[in-house]
Amino acid sequence: MPRTAFDEHERSRWAGRAMAFDSSFAALCAHPAPALLDAAHVAAGMRVLDAGTGSGTVAGLANARGATVVAVDAEASMVELARSRVPAAEEVRLAALPHLPFASRSFDAAVANFVINHVGDPLAAITELRRVVRPACRIAVTIWPDPPPEAQRLWGAVFDAAGVDRRAAVPTVDAERDFPRTPEGFAGLLDAAGLTDVRCDTITWVHRTDPEAWWSGPANGISKAGLVLAAQPPDVLTRIRTGYDELTAAYRDSDGLLALPTAALLASAFVP
Repeated sequence: MPRTAFDEHERSRWAGRAMAFDSSFAALCAHPAPALLDAAHVAAGMRVLDAGTGSGTVAGLANARGATVVAVDAEASMVELARSRVPAAEEVRLAALPHLPFASRSFDAAVANFVINHVGDPLAAITELRRVVRPACRIAVTIWPDPPPEAQRLWGAVFDAAGVDRRAAVPTVDAERDFPRTPEGFAGLLDAAGLTDVRCDTITWVHRTDPEAWWSGPANGISKAGLVLAAQPPDVLTRIRTGYDELTAAYRDSDGLLALPTAALLASAFVP
């Protein structure tokens, strides 16, 4: 199965950006990791696949539970970072959904934390996770929902305040391959992949972060907001930063950190 245009875009946007991610949005993505591992029933003695490991947060937590961990990521800089963070992993290697270099039924569980958001064929990705997991074992995955939670919507408000047209800047998954980013739509994706006992929960929390860290991710090309920022001339960037400072002021706690309400969808299921 060839890569889609969306896949190619994702590869180019994440190239060399592991440290930019680690210093900005990694902490945000880390929050659901314990619940993700719980949903996959990850425990000591299991062999677990972490697909799209990023900076290695989920892989490290699985390893701390006594699991044997194999981690993959589509981006070489992420693989290098995860290897340094999880030296006890069985393997950390370059690979991307929906093409995993493992034999069928190789794992006792598979997890993918905010990875389905970044693939051009979500159903093929879930089907590939199913292929490498043994029967009667579990798969668990997270995504960002649509409509976006408040923390993510904040960037849209910033761009709107600066008068930035952001509609054409953001590529999307082909309509025939996409699915509703809702609890029902996400559960339906796992069901369509032939998984059983599917459930999908909404996780909500308040992400606390330094304002400069929240700015630095998009400023370094991370996320859809980063794509919008990269397309702007210097004078517009200055206007956006002014709007950012003004709009984030309402979220600042007494310690100067932002308190940003956000949410994620966590879906899990058995492999029949």
